[in-house]
Amino acid sequence: MIRVRRVSPVTTTPSDVDVVLPCLNEAEALPWVLERIPPGWRALVVDNGSTDGSDRVARAHGATVVREPRRGFGAACHAGLTAATADVVCFCDCDASLDPALLAPFVREVRDGGADLVLGRRRPQGRGAWPAHARAGNLALARMLRRRTGLRLHDLGPLRAARREPLLALGLTDRRSGYPLQMVVRAADAGWRIAEYDVPYLPRTGASKVTGTWRGTWQAVRDMSRVLAESPGGEGAVR
Repeated sequence: MIRVRRVSPVTTTPSDVDVVLPCLNEAEALPWVLERIPPGWRALVVDNGSTDGSDRVARAHGATVVREPRRGFGAACHAGLTAATADVVCFCDCDASLDPALLAPFVREVRDGGADLVLGRRRPQGRGAWPAHARAGNLALARMLRRRTGLRLHDLGPLRAARREPLLALGLTDRRSGYPLQMVVRAADAGWRIAEYDVPYLPRTGASKVTGTWRGTWQAVRDMSRVLAESPGGEGAVR
């Protein structure tokens, strides 16, 4: 089941939520991102080997810093998920391309039982928000995902929310760019209800580590293609 809605930031939010923010040299963007974390929520900045003082910036803005020396987007995300203690865990990039305040309705839907996993469908705002090669790679993956699972998702973006224990039970193993897709594939195999919300996607601060180049984009596509090759109900699937 997939539902698509439009969403705007809200200021009144529930508490007891952890937001995992994988971070590699995002000192410039972190202040804006951390200031947008809803009141009562905890920001978990997962330092994936930054050399620009991102950890100091994160602490100065009230975040909890988790260190993950193994390089990889999935490694950072999973370290944050493991370190989280809240019932509901959210994920968001910390490059200022996505506003974490937009996660509030995601959390409400999970808590109200309307969905098990809520994803943000990125809607580019202005030039440079989403390079053509990155869009092409995302479109190709969405089509492959549809063939693999039947889900009519439009995006595999990083803004998302779900309950922590069921996420851990999925047994996610990818530690590179395929982590977000593996989460969706295994959730679909487990029969999770998945909802999709439209969210504004802003030009990021700094250079992208993955989709800033054709080479990085297609490396990510290769990583995710391996995830799609998993057999339904394979290791880590929950029934």
